[in-house]
Amino acid sequence: MKANYLVLGGKGKTGRKVVERLRQLNQNLRIGSRSETPSFDWENPETWANALEGMDRVYITFQPDLAVPGALEAIEGFIKIAKQKQIKKVVLLSGKGEREAELCEQVIINSGIDHTIVRASWFNQNFSESFFLDPILAGHVALPQAEAKVPYVDTNDIADVVVEALMNDAHNGEIYELTGPRFLTFQQVVNEIAQATGRDIAFTPISLPAYTKMMEDFGVPADYVWLINYLFSEVLGNKANEVITHDIEKVLGRKPKDFSEYATETAATGIWNQEVEV
Repeated sequence: MKANYLVLGGKGKTGRKVVERLRQLNQNLRIGSRSETPSFDWENPETWANALEGMDRVYITFQPDLAVPGALEAIEGFIKIAKQKQIKKVVLLSGKGEREAELCEQVIINSGIDHTIVRASWFNQNFSESFFLDPILAGHVALPQAEAKVPYVDTNDIADVVVEALMNDAHNGEIYELTGPRFLTFQQVVNEIAQATGRDIAFTPISLPAYTKMMEDFGVPADYVWLINYLFSEVLGNKANEVITHDIEKVLGRKPKDFSEYATETAATGIWNQEVEV
């Protein structure tokens, strides 16, 4: 029998790819988004029950991140309604090495609902779909924590793991930590993108306070400034997070996508060769 799937953040970096895969598998699904009917909005709890109505399994992504203030209370409220609606299974996208996110995980682990926790390292796609894109287009990337080594993971690999976990109860109760196959510093990332695009892209290490001021000067919303500060200080600055796992291979039976493959594929789309608006 087919299940009914609710994909929260179904138009986001991982959610839209989960939606694509479920559609390819001819599953019944509902996209959880403010622009859908029924709508879903994390900031409006009154939308949660209607979005959950008639659903069996849910992929949970929280915007902008499970680490932000208010996320824990939102997850607690959502899971309470999910239990009332007799949701059978949830898969939570969590952050690797984020203590605050782990508090949200515990809400789900202790909920009595079948679940799988997917902790992901930083996404490859942060450099093509998120806050690192603009400086790459400008040809000058300035970031703190220059020596931090990150095992970037591809959102396609995340989506494949999520769909497998949603559909296969053999993954119930598991916590998977998803990483790419190797570490890269920001300088190495910029070098790989420059090589893939044939462009000159400079990298400059800066302090976190300087980066914070730069974001504020560019009008970045305060909650995102807080989140970036948290991620650069607590996650990237934590040597304990410099770990490569083999959970993608364990779940999917294949190795994760390497950053160089992502860079080559993404360069071919032209996203990194756009004209910069002045």
